[in-house]
Amino acid sequence: MRRSFPLILLSLLILTGASLPKSGPIPIKKPQVEVETKKAPTPEEKPVAPADDSKGNQKKVPADGEQPVPQPKPTEGDEQPAKDQDPTVHEKDKRADEKKEEEPARIVYPPVEPENAADYARCLTDLKAIGATFVEAKRIDDGKGCGIDKPLEVTNILSGVTLAPKGLMRCETALALARWTKETAQPAAEVAFDKAIKIKRLNQASTYVCRLRNNATTGKISEHAHGNAVDIASFTFSNGTTIAIQPRDEDGTMDGAFQRAVTASACLYFKTVLDPGSDAAHETHLHLDVIERRNDYRYCR
Repeated sequence: MRRSFPLILLSLLILTGASLPKSGPIPIKKPQVEVETKKAPTPEEKPVAPADDSKGNQKKVPADGEQPVPQPKPTEGDEQPAKDQDPTVHEKDKRADEKKEEEPARIVYPPVEPENAADYARCLTDLKAIGATFVEAKRIDDGKGCGIDKPLEVTNILSGVTLAPKGLMRCETALALARWTKETAQPAAEVAFDKAIKIKRLNQASTYVCRLRNNATTGKISEHAHGNAVDIASFTFSNGTTIAIQPRDEDGTMDGAFQRAVTASACLYFKTVLDPGSDAAHETHLHLDVIERRNDYRYCR
């Protein structure tokens, strides 16, 4: 142990006395590999489509560097919502269409037709000769096509035969009624009841009146509104009896026979004859009118 100690000490002195180099070897730098980093391509920007304004017009999109042109503001009353944005607009349009469908078609009424002077004068002469009592009334023009150019107010259709109540009508209508009463209704009463029986009164339900046919709210104007028609409700005879117009197609009595006879014969004097069998509107009277039809056509039922 003692022998080895000096050796160890000597070794330490030798080692500590040795000097290290001031700088060690510099390692060789590895060459840097330049990695090229490619920048991802930026997607090309698509042009912005011009926007529509509230009225459907395209707004102008300014180019780069161009100042946008200010658009004028709408004045009050110009701003209206689009139909697609306002559901009430569709409802209003729908209601307007429905209202148009419900509205009746507009009727164009003819003017009051003037009487032919020669025909009128001849009619007055014939009516006086047959025994009618009447006065000439003032011209009637009630609008809507209603009126009579030269109306007559008739009180007796024949001598001794009263029209009750008195009625307004054209001369042509009064003359047809007088001839029918004298030439067919009176003879039919004598055959059906007694030769001594005379018609004393024609009870009328309507002469001139401004209305549509059958008193309807829509449709064609009635011939009553032109003074061309008279409705006979019943006959009163000299013995005091009255025969009312009513449905009598199946009536086997002389009353029924008399009504059917005068109804059929009326078509010889009037252009239109409607009896209780024609429709519900005529169940209580005979409608007689002198409306002109092509080729002198008659409508009788």
